[in-house]
Amino acid sequence: MNAGRCQGCAHWLGAFLCALTLLAGCTATDRPAPVDGPPLRISRDLSRLPDPVPVAEPRSKTGNPPSYHVMGRTYHVLDSAAGFEQTGLASWYGRKFHGRRTSSGEPYDMLELTAAHTTLPIPTYVEVVNLDNQRRVIVRVNDRGPFHDDRIIDLSYAAAVKLGFAELGTARVRVSSLDAAREIYLKLDPVRRRAEADQMRAALRELTGKPAKVVQTSEDPPYQVHLGPLDGEQEAKRLQALLTAADYGVPAIYRR
Repeated sequence: MNAGRCQGCAHWLGAFLCALTLLAGCTATDRPAPVDGPPLRISRDLSRLPDPVPVAEPRSKTGNPPSYHVMGRTYHVLDSAAGFEQTGLASWYGRKFHGRRTSSGEPYDMLELTAAHTTLPIPTYVEVVNLDNQRRVIVRVNDRGPFHDDRIIDLSYAAAVKLGFAELGTARVRVSSLDAAREIYLKLDPVRRRAEADQMRAALRELTGKPAKVVQTSEDPPYQVHLGPLDGEQEAKRLQALLTAADYGVPAIYRR
């Protein structure tokens, strides 16, 4: 197993979990811990998973104590995620923890776009940008960790795939909180030529009846069509399915 992956994260220490049920359920056993790693079989293309859409959710009944102690350190859970931004090292966790309770009480699913963070309220939606390749993903924070001084977020295996560092184990990232009240858009796969982006914009406006614009980024390919703003999550999902059926890939749903 790559040494960069999550090891020793205190949210997986059985004794700690048993003592602090606010953070997670007790999963300690006398059996040897399974080896972590990627899924043994993957039935879908995780790199094309649509991002979750940020929605307003109440705080989880578990996982949000005012403060908690792990490995000699005290962590204080933030009152709000508004305006939160952090840059540092991300890692990921996989099949060793698949199906176990997260700090929110939900089962961990390594094939969904989720994350663990030490102080953000649970749940919180954040955008994570891989600073080495500029890939982006939106994840829902529903767990606590990683409890390493050199890491700021622990991502699901699927999120690591979308960010392009599943084989490396860690990556330099920027984490930014997302406001559920933002406008909602669909973001198409980028293209290399402006003329192609302009043609796509015109075709999408005719197909959907929604406004569309071409955005130039610093990434490669540099041109991307954004469709919207849209009338809520349901319309975004309907148009996402429509565009997928029309061979436009799987547009990402995002808010800004």
